[in-house]
Amino acid sequence: MNQQAYQWGAQPSAIRALAMYAQARAAEIGAENVCNFTIGNPSVPAPDLVRETAMRLLQGDAVALHGYSPSQGDVSVRTALCEDLNRRFAAGVGAEHIYLTCGAAAALCALFHGLLESDDEVVTIAPYFPEYSVFSALAGGKLVPVQARPTDFQPDFEALERAFSQKTRALLINSPNNPTGVVYTAQTMEKLGELLRKKSEELGRTIYLISDEPYRELVFEGEPAPWVPHFYADTLVCYSFSKSLSLPGERIGYFLVPPTVADWERVYLACCGAGRALGYVCAPTLFQQTVVHCLNERAHLGQYAENLTLFAPALRAMGYEVTESRGAFYLFVKAPEGDGNAFSARAKAHDVMLVPSDSFGMAGYVRISYCVERATIETALPRFAALMAEFLAKAEGSAG
Repeated sequence: MNQQAYQWGAQPSAIRALAMYAQARAAEIGAENVCNFTIGNPSVPAPDLVRETAMRLLQGDAVALHGYSPSQGDVSVRTALCEDLNRRFAAGVGAEHIYLTCGAAAALCALFHGLLESDDEVVTIAPYFPEYSVFSALAGGKLVPVQARPTDFQPDFEALERAFSQKTRALLINSPNNPTGVVYTAQTMEKLGELLRKKSEELGRTIYLISDEPYRELVFEGEPAPWVPHFYADTLVCYSFSKSLSLPGERIGYFLVPPTVADWERVYLACCGAGRALGYVCAPTLFQQTVVHCLNERAHLGQYAENLTLFAPALRAMGYEVTESRGAFYLFVKAPEGDGNAFSARAKAHDVMLVPSDSFGMAGYVRISYCVERATIETALPRFAALMAEFLAKAEGSAG
C-alpha cells in the first residue's frame, strides 16, 4: 500500500479527533454540557431561498436534474457565477475561466496538481489550514510555511522574501484566515503583489498567487476582503459556498483562472486535466443549479458577529491574549502557559473543546470556532474564567 496515504489515514487531523471526542462526550453527558469549539461548521441555517429553490428544482425534470453536467460544470451556471463576480468586483471573467468543484478543498487540489511539478514548493503563511500540507504533498510538492507577524498576523514580508527559491511555484494565502480570523488589508495585498512581481522576475519563472477564499463574505468589521486578482495578475482563486450559504455538507465551490494569468488557457486546461485525473468532475448538479439562484443571498452571518462581540472582550477581560479577528468565525487565543496542547487538555477536563495550534503550523495557541449557539458561549465563559484562575494559582504557587 501507499505508506504516505496510510499515515494520513491512520492519523486523523487534530480538529477531527477532538470533534469526535466532543461528540462522544455529548452523548454521554448531554450536548448542552459540552462546549464544542472544534470544527468550523456553520450554526445558522441556509437562507430560505436555498431550500425553496432546491424543492422547486426537485419537482422538475428528474433525469436532467440528476444527470451529469459537463466536467467543469454547467455552462449556464458558470456564466451566471462570472456575471456575479464581474458585477461585484469588475473581475473581467467568463464561463471559460471557472471550474465547479466539490468545495474549495477539491479546487485547491486541482490547482496544486495542475501547477506543481515534482519538488515544487508552495509558500504559505503560518498559521494555516492543516490540510494544505496534505494537498500539496499529494501533488508532489512541498509546503514552505512562513510565520506571520505575531503582533497582527499579517505577513512578515522580510521572512516571506527569504522563503522564495528556484523551486517556488506558488504563494498560497487564506483571507479571511483560518485559524486567526485576520483579514488581509488592501495595503497588505499591494505589498504582496509587489513582492511576487519582484521574485518572479528575479527567479525567471511565474510565481502564482493562490487565494483560498471560503470565508470571503465573512468580514464583520472594517473594509471587506479585497478582490485579490486586482493586486497581482497571476492570481488563481478558490471559493466555496459552504460558509456564505451555510452549505458545508453539500460540497459546492469552484476555482477561477482569470484572463490576467500568463498563458491562462494552458493553466486552466492543466487544472481542468488535474480535476479529471483526480475524479473531481461534474460537481453535484442539484446544487450547481441551486446556488446560481442564490448568489445575492447570505446566511444570517450577523449571528457570528454577535458571537465575536460577546466572546472576545469577555476573554480579554479575564486576561487572555486574543488576536484581533475581523472575519471568518475563529478566535486565535494564546495559551496562558504558552503550550496550546497543555491548555487544550486542561480545557478538555472542563468539557471545553479547543483545538491546539500546533497542527496549524504555530505553537502556543488554541483555535476557537465561535460558529456556535450563543448559549454555548455563555456556558463556556465561566469555565474559561476557572481555567485562567487555575493557571494563575499554579503560576503563583511555582513562584512561591
